[in-house]
Amino acid sequence: MTVKYTKDHEWVQSTGADTVTVGITVHAQDALGDVVFVDLPQVGNDYAQGEVAGVVESVKAAADVYMPVSGEVVEVNEALRADPSLANTDPLAAGWFFKVKLSDPAQLDALMDSTAYDKFSAEA
Repeated sequence: MTVKYTKDHEWVQSTGADTVTVGITVHAQDALGDVVFVDLPQVGNDYAQGEVAGVVESVKAAADVYMPVSGEVVEVNEALRADPSLANTDPLAAGWFFKVKLSDPAQLDALMDSTAYDKFSAEA
């Protein structure tokens, strides 16, 4: 299982198949504060890397969730829609946002590993 990170503070978890799970990082949820609403993409929609795929709203701000890789949304986290606070309490597991079937797996190679992301977020 591999986890990669984006400069927009999303994480992407790959299990070696052609599908990845996407969520927001601990850094992102810390910056946002208490999450009160998430707008998730529709299953079946195709997105290009970098497109806005959803929105997360907190008591402090609203932020776009960007598609970290190109592909088709194959599942969304309905538990997160029902309980947006999962993005705060368990952002790297139960607070995942959506799953994407990759159209270009090579895009994963350009994302940051945990060491690079930790350095990037410390400077943000």
